[in-house]
Formats: sequence, C-alpha cells, structure tokens
Amino acid sequence: MIAVSEIYTTPPATFRTELQEKVYATLSELAIPYQRVDCEEAITMEDCIAIDEALHVETVKTLFLANRQETQFYLLVTPGNKPFRTKDFSHTLGVSRVSFATPEKLLELLGCKVGAATIFGLLLDPACRIRTVIDRDVLSLEDYACTDSTTTGYMKVKTTDILEKFLPHVGHTPDIIIL
Repeated sequence: MIAVSEIYTTPPATFRTELQEKVYATLSELAIPYQRVDCEEAITMEDCIAIDEALHVETVKTLFLANRQETQFYLLVTPGNKPFRTKDFSHTLGVSRVSFATPEKLLELLGCKVGAATIFGLLLDPACRIRTVIDRDVLSLEDYACTDSTTTGYMKVKTTDILEKFLPHVGHTPDIIIL
C-alpha cells in the first residue's frame, strides 16, 4: 500500500502544476470546503485503497475518452469499483465506439497526466469541447473523492458542491447516464 499523509483542509504549500493551483483557487472562490491528502504516486484504483481509507470515502473513477478520430471527447465519472466497458458507454450515449484518449490529448485538454484525470480539468475547457458524463450512481454519493489534478494529491468534497457549484461555474452541464 502507498503512504498517505494526514488530512489537510488547506491548499498545498507549493503547487506541482498550474492546474493544481487553479483547482485550489477555484475551490476557495466558490467556498467549497475540502479535505485532502498527499500521497505517493497513485494511478490505479487499487492504488487509491489507502487514500480511500484515510479520507473515509471511495474515490471516483474519472476516464478521459475519445472517438477514433479524436474529434469528440468525453470525461466520464463513475464509482471507483464499477467495471467500465467502452461498448456499454458508447451504446448508452448513442455515439461511435470510444477508447481512452491519448496521454498527449489528456495533457493538452485537461492539463494532467495519466492517472490524474479529474473533473477539475474542466477548468481548462471554457469552450466546452469535452462532454461531461456522470454515472447516475455517483449522484447517490454524499462525498466525491478525486485527484487534485496530480497523481500525488487527492481530495474529498461534497458531491452536491461538484454538481451545484463547480460544474455551473465551468459552464458544463453533465449528461447523467446509467452504466
């Protein structure tokens, strides 16, 4: 298991990326409280077990997907323990088959590397090129846990704050689906 810090309610002393700094500035601006931890690099859902235990929550799975031509992009948020099948996702949305977007597109459009995809990357998408898709099961979660846009920082916020404050702030209206 990876090492996880104590819980903090303040931003990191130094930021690893511009997006990470923007995440904490936006949470402050929107008066969204959070709890966060620092950790060793965590990329897979299995890596998140120690983080989940520290924050007393289940980290959501955030996937950045694209069509074959990389002209349509999707940010999918689903419960961390739920299996994902591209066929089911594509069928539910009525779109052509998708796959994981390239690491280059992830960095270009969401400002993070593989393993750090987060809903907070939408701060970098004012033109709404990325279609936000949330599995309905996420709506029943009281708390929403995800990366702070790095693979070494994770946080917990209220799900209602994501839906009612953050997403309207960035101009994204999510498609709610059942997977």
